[in-house]
Amino acid sequence: MSTERAASPLPSMLKKLGAITAIRDTQLVEQSLLRTLAPIVGVLETSLYRISSQYQITHILHHSRTGSRDSDGAERISERIDAIRNETNIDEHIREVIDNVRLLGQACHRRRGEGLLFCYPLRSGEQQSGYLIFERGHVLTPMEEAVITGVLRVYSNYYALLDSSQRDRLTGLHNRYAMEISLERLWEELSAAPPAQARRDCYWLGVLDIDHFKSINDRFGHVIGDEILLLVSRVLGKTLRRTDLLFRYGGEEFIAIVEAGDREAAGLLFERLRTAVGAYNYPQVGQVTLSGGFSMVSTTVLPKSVLERADRAMYEAKKAGRNRIRHYDTLRAQGVLEEVESGSITLF
Repeated sequence: MSTERAASPLPSMLKKLGAITAIRDTQLVEQSLLRTLAPIVGVLETSLYRISSQYQITHILHHSRTGSRDSDGAERISERIDAIRNETNIDEHIREVIDNVRLLGQACHRRRGEGLLFCYPLRSGEQQSGYLIFERGHVLTPMEEAVITGVLRVYSNYYALLDSSQRDRLTGLHNRYAMEISLERLWEELSAAPPAQARRDCYWLGVLDIDHFKSINDRFGHVIGDEILLLVSRVLGKTLRRTDLLFRYGGEEFIAIVEAGDREAAGLLFERLRTAVGAYNYPQVGQVTLSGGFSMVSTTVLPKSVLERADRAMYEAKKAGRNRIRHYDTLRAQGVLEEVESGSITLF
């Protein structure tokens, strides 16, 4: 009888693992992991903290479940996932348990109030890439430990495989496909946000293009050209904040999605990127410059049109002499550009 009880959850768990590996979006995979593990460990809340290679938290997902009963006595479970893009106001106990796991390289737990706070490392190969955190009133059984470890191993392997398929092989940046997913997700999040939050959360998309890149390839060869692409991507990545997003869109073109309170602040961010690239001394080539254009991510404009607007602004920067940044709406106000709406409702 006890054997049957222990074995009965197995088909359900395998089904959930199958569901995880059917997903092609890394953030949806993270959400599916939280939904899978919460009932296994018998908790109502689980959290995932994703980190960069420098162990800085890049985003947080909180999963919560609430139960209720209908008038006929049937239990209903509702779930909610909240995404947080910065690491402000993290509980001190959570910071401490994360530090312990980072240093020890293995799962650990510590007491918080009347309960126990558990933290498991998420891995990409040998590198820690995040943490699974939950709290409950008593220690885990050996069976629960084994199940959690097994699920996390499957998840980590699949996440690494999926992540690598969405990265550019030369620079290691996320690729065009990942950019399209990220932009569409951001647009949906802003559309679903309360009006006050939507006004407060302002995001901007910038298209950044290396000036005279064809000339660099012609003069120095494609090997040096690839080195320039790699170095420019590193300069951009180091200049951006850890909550900003950077993609290689194709060829010598990069896309950055940043958060800024207004147009002036966004313009300063993109100018900082242009200045950093121009100030770097590139072996053999010397100076390399960028031209860029940016536009606000707005729920009144489809993601594809946001990208088109930033791209048109970038070409105006090229026409104006290169090595400069232009803002789409400012160009429209000046009469340089006219509004052209996309005729398709397809996002991508």
